Amino acid sequence: MTTDPLFAPSLEAALASIIPPSTGRYRCTESMAAHTTFRLGGPADYYLEPSTVDELAAVIHAAVQTGFPVTILGNGSNIVVSDRGIRGVVISLGQPISAIRRAGDTLIVQAGAQLSSVAAFAAREGLGGMAFASGIPGTIGGAVMMNAGAYDHCMADIIISTRFLDENLQQQVVHGAEHQFGYRTSCFKETARIVTETTVELVPQDPERIWAEMAALAVRRRTSQPLELPSAGSAFKRPPGFYAGQLISECGLKGCRIGGAEVSTKHAGFIVNIDHASATDVARLFIHVQATVLSETGVLLEPEVLFIGDWDGIDLPQIGAHR
Repeated sequence: MTTDPLFAPSLEAALASIIPPSTGRYRCTESMAAHTTFRLGGPADYYLEPSTVDELAAVIHAAVQTGFPVTILGNGSNIVVSDRGIRGVVISLGQPISAIRRAGDTLIVQAGAQLSSVAAFAAREGLGGMAFASGIPGTIGGAVMMNAGAYDHCMADIIISTRFLDENLQQQVVHGAEHQFGYRTSCFKETARIVTETTVELVPQDPERIWAEMAALAVRRRTSQPLELPSAGSAFKRPPGFYAGQLISECGLKGCRIGGAEVSTKHAGFIVNIDHASATDVARLFIHVQATVLSETGVLLEPEVLFIGDWDGIDLPQIGAHR
């Protein structure tokens, strides 16, 4: 069982030479609760926020050279971090790497840009097609990796190319079908490829119409989703032919609670941090919901969120598909 933090003077010195601690973008034993939308999780041994792609590559190189694992995060949404935290180096791609620029009817967006910011930029420019993503709480880098979506639209509908760092930390580009987009997946998921920039193709549209669509979707979200409570977004993927929230509700699980984690009473498709939940509370509730729905309906719900960090010896939900 690995529970102790991993520290090494050689790595610390290498990281400090790339991002000096005085910048505030390099911290040790950093609580992940402040960096996830679930507001829970233990410490990262090393937590860094690179300001350029070159810094990103240098930090990864330093970690790999010293034998330390690397975890890449965006907005900290769609994840549950273990109470023990994350061993090795955690790299957050956020505001410093978030430039957005227009080129004709396309937007070229760095990985750390918030989806809400990209949608607002597109609206100001009179480019439609991003409204569906305006309320997704994540960065565009994470959205590309997961093929994030909402309201019957997804990133695959608008992405035409993506730049990334490959296993050798070299910049590469994929186009169109090379993304291998599927439901909540892409060629970047569970690989060493790291998205650094993506290009989305949009359509000219009246800005007022775009803002109105985004406002209507915001109202829809506020009235149907538990946005007032910490969560990781939709808890489970939509199984073929069903809606996860509906199955969970029909099994009488709305309001079901383990520790500080609860199946939302507002929308059963969300598991929320109702009262200082631990990551283990959340994992146990996922398992209970999954087992109950499988027993009563024959459908195995697959988590949409990722469980990351040191979960050694702790049970996690099954990863599977509709049975």
